[in-house]
Amino acid sequence: MLINKGIKFKNFMVWSLPHYILISIFMGAITLLYHYKIISVTIPWLPISVIGTAVAFYVGFKNNQAYDRLWEARKTWGGIINDSRSWGMMVDGFVTNQFTTTDATADELKSIKKRLIYRHIAWLYAHRSQLLISTPWEGSNQRGFFKKRAKYLQKKFGIGLLDDEITKTELHHFLPENEYSQLVNTVNTATQIINQQSKDLTLLREASIIEDFRHMELTKILQNFYTLQGKNERIKKFPLPRQYANMSRVFVFIFIFLIPFSMTPELMKAADWSIWLSIPLSALIGWVYRMMELVGDYSENPFQSIATDIPMMSICRTIEIDLREMLGETDLPLAINAKKDVLM
Repeated sequence: MLINKGIKFKNFMVWSLPHYILISIFMGAITLLYHYKIISVTIPWLPISVIGTAVAFYVGFKNNQAYDRLWEARKTWGGIINDSRSWGMMVDGFVTNQFTTTDATADELKSIKKRLIYRHIAWLYAHRSQLLISTPWEGSNQRGFFKKRAKYLQKKFGIGLLDDEITKTELHHFLPENEYSQLVNTVNTATQIINQQSKDLTLLREASIIEDFRHMELTKILQNFYTLQGKNERIKKFPLPRQYANMSRVFVFIFIFLIPFSMTPELMKAADWSIWLSIPLSALIGWVYRMMELVGDYSENPFQSIATDIPMMSICRTIEIDLREMLGETDLPLAINAKKDVLM
């Protein structure tokens, strides 16, 4: 997630300049054809402006849908934060000797609380790791500049194979030894971790550590985690419909292609030298439309391991710190800080 108020000029140029240069080269080639009278085609401004307006509406629709996906993902992770704190509070308050016939020791109760809370932290990291698995429509699997940029950002922020190893280390730390090898090798580790939590609650109910009401309330929280996990998986596994995303790109390229056939002849009428103004002016118009298109591309997939993503690592670490403090721990990990104005 980008956290700086503005965009540094250097970063802005790195991101956008290649597109402006490519568009300028195309505009320059068309201008030279007009200058040497190789072509003389003139397209009136009216159809070009109509096409430009239609493309702007279409790209705007795509960007609205891309933002909705991004914001829904952030709201879902906000729900995970809230329910995680509720889980920690309930575990801390519900796991007692109030209903037992034979009291468990303080260490035994503490061990149960730690097991339930640590297993939930493992779920957080497992869920995050699964959301980072690349899909065919995300940036790192596309072509051209977008793919190179996505790969660069992943490498810069240590995401990929290294990130997978970090997640496995976290799971090994938070899952009981007898559960780790079983859960980490399942198809959907996050799903099975929640299921293991449910099994553990059943055993606690049988031992009267919790009674029916507390069992029911804790189970509701687990159901909420499944719901939130499913929402994230829906965003991850169902892309913005490709007919919208791909046709938007096609329409932008058609509009950019047509611009010089109207701009250049129009400027040629003013003065001989003004033909060269058509290169930067046409390139600027085309660049604006191309940037609008790219903003949607970077936003539509909020779990693709680039700088515009939801900061899942930061959220997971925040929840981990909160829950471990509920256990009375003081040796806590540091919060995730932004790196070069990007919070991951």
